[in-house]
Amino acid sequence: MANIIQKFMACKTRWDFGRMDKRRDAGQSIPDDVMRFENILYGPDKKFQKWQYLDVYRPAGKSQKEKLPVIVSVHGGAWVYGDKDVYQWYCMRLAQRGFAVINFSYRLAPETAFPCSVEDTELVFQWLGNNADEYGFDINNVFAVGDSAGAHLLALYASAITNDEYAKNFTFIKSKPFSLRGVALNCGKYNLDPSLEKNPFMKMLVEALLQSKITKEGLELLNASAHVTKAFPPAFIMTCIGDFQFVQAPFITKALEQAGVQFEYHCYGSEEKPLWHVFHCDPHLEEAVVCNDDECEFFRKHIK
Repeated sequence: MANIIQKFMACKTRWDFGRMDKRRDAGQSIPDDVMRFENILYGPDKKFQKWQYLDVYRPAGKSQKEKLPVIVSVHGGAWVYGDKDVYQWYCMRLAQRGFAVINFSYRLAPETAFPCSVEDTELVFQWLGNNADEYGFDINNVFAVGDSAGAHLLALYASAITNDEYAKNFTFIKSKPFSLRGVALNCGKYNLDPSLEKNPFMKMLVEALLQSKITKEGLELLNASAHVTKAFPPAFIMTCIGDFQFVQAPFITKALEQAGVQFEYHCYGSEEKPLWHVFHCDPHLEEAVVCNDDECEFFRKHIK
């Protein structure tokens, strides 16, 4: 179970991040051109049921029977913060670009331990396959986006469904009638190594995620850049000048390149006009519009 320090750290992070996100999202409203299906239960954990709900968004002008390519969004929040409500505005903007979008909450640390967040991601993909007809999902064209900690979790999940050896750590993953056609990994942390000892806050976050002291085995399990194989889905890797995780992008791009995975690397902003971590969630920012257009165009390139 989480200790007092981890609980305090999580509460402070949730307060700080929540305050910034509320300021960013102030004044937003549900677009007229988006159809919403809200608060759909996808998981069985009654103790933490509040974190096992999802929403579906579709372009309002499309018949529900029309099958659309799907984007599953894995939200960010340092593994301890965030839910579908924080990400609804960003996800509805993706839906406006012609996709069905699944926006879900997952069980957080330190209340739950890894791999609960990966298990919830798997449950959402299972739900997608089981409900494709009802919500008009084209299971031939399933994509996913992940931001910050969500990019880390999505990278781990993508490896878990494409790397048989790594998959042994996740016995809850089942076969599904579709595969991931592509992923977008935004401002993520991909490499976890012993240097965490030099960063007390990150060390506490990882210990909260694992619910244990950091070990070599634990770091290897969480090291997203270590489990990529040639079967990893095509990837759009995004960062920006001004992102505090900027130095992490080369870890995943190097792994993708060495494995022979198709990928695109995009860096936004400049030294003269730096941006910030997960800038693409800010609807008022021109660069966010460009980035989200670029990612959706990347997905369209991989529609079959």
